[in-house]
Amino acid sequence: MNAPAPRSRRLVGAPVVLHDGQWWLVGRAGSIPSTDPVFTGALDGFAQAMAAADQAVTDLRARQDKHSAPEARGQR
Repeated sequence: MNAPAPRSRRLVGAPVVLHDGQWWLVGRAGSIPSTDPVFTGALDGFAQAMAAADQAVTDLRARQDKHSAPEARGQR
């Protein structure tokens, strides 16, 4: 069973937050919703690419752990 998706998610390295499906631009003075479909489409694509990269790193680490575990057991 998958955990529920977070309602808010900050895009790392960018002054934007995805909250309930709406991108918000975040600054010191406050936040405003982004309504430009080209810009929000680019943010969606970037967020998907970041999620895919994070998953690829997780998968690689899991494979490394799986392959290194038997070797570590035999060593003292």
